[in-house]
Amino acid sequence: MTERELNLIRNLSNAKAPSGFEEEAIALVREALADICEVQEDSLRNLYLIRRANTGDKPLLMLDAHGDEVGFMIHSIRPEGTLRFVNLGGWNKGTLPGTAVKIRNRLGEWIPGVIAAKPPHFMSTEEKARQGVADYKDLVMDIGARSKEEAEEAFGIRIGEPAVPATAFFYDEARDVMQGKAFDCRIGCAALAETMRRLEKLDLAVDVVGVISSQEEVGERGASVAVERVNPDIAIVFEGCPADDTFGEAYARQTLLKQGPMLRFMDVSVICNPRFQRFVLDLAEEKGIPAQASVREGGGNNAAVIQEKMKGAPAVVMGVPVRYIHTPGGICAGEDYAAAVDLAVETVKNLNESIIKGF
Repeated sequence: MTERELNLIRNLSNAKAPSGFEEEAIALVREALADICEVQEDSLRNLYLIRRANTGDKPLLMLDAHGDEVGFMIHSIRPEGTLRFVNLGGWNKGTLPGTAVKIRNRLGEWIPGVIAAKPPHFMSTEEKARQGVADYKDLVMDIGARSKEEAEEAFGIRIGEPAVPATAFFYDEARDVMQGKAFDCRIGCAALAETMRRLEKLDLAVDVVGVISSQEEVGERGASVAVERVNPDIAIVFEGCPADDTFGEAYARQTLLKQGPMLRFMDVSVICNPRFQRFVLDLAEEKGIPAQASVREGGGNNAAVIQEKMKGAPAVVMGVPVRYIHTPGGICAGEDYAAAVDLAVETVKNLNESIIKGF
């Protein structure tokens, strides 16, 4: 992993870009690839990265990674100055109380706050026993305001503005471990960007368009628009996928840190094309690139949208394992990111019209 790649991962993780507010994330990818791609953007904040060597007479491969992260939107301001919020995407709610956050105000500034957690001193016996969060309506953000008027006037808070955890990226170089927020799917965005760069000067049998898609965490909305605009014949979907190496029975663990990208045969939204899936896994074995496979009983991703909208176009999901996704902080490994890029590049290099028709 080069310094250039690490800087992009760091900046993408730190970007404040929940679903519907992806501007910071896509600006970083635009800047990273503007020298080698034709870059376009739509009003839904999908970013299109078109390889300049495309000829228009080859099968079209779409690379996808979603640019949004799970986040929050301000719902209302309570009389005492705390902020009610709604979720953008599916949080592990139990991780939220006590989380430091940043809330955008009317001036575009990001105001620091914290998701309030009642001290145990004030908890009833029942609350101490439960220690859980019943619903988002039971949570508020506190920015230090003392009234609704102060929150609006002194802090510039207004409803409809986004908020994200205030988690800062950290890389432990000696152990090749990254910690931060939004690795779902910013680590995938970084992998897509690097894949596009490595493909720049190669003679390929396919045309390639990359998409940083929006609003995946609230129902794959951006990909539904992007896939019809791109109209691909085949797709690779990058993800930051949930690692399971610290949960459950050892025999059933299928997404481990430092074992390479995970390619899922299925989740609740999609059954990936089994022939394309095996093609990629066999190629990984042939090239000595670490990879792992899984059968998922939960989750969903943009591959489902691509298959459905494109009348069954083959798609695979190349996920970089991330511990504790959909919480304020996650952990992933640089070598898994690097293996995902290596495998994606080899896959694209080995695709042609005949092989794609065979899927």
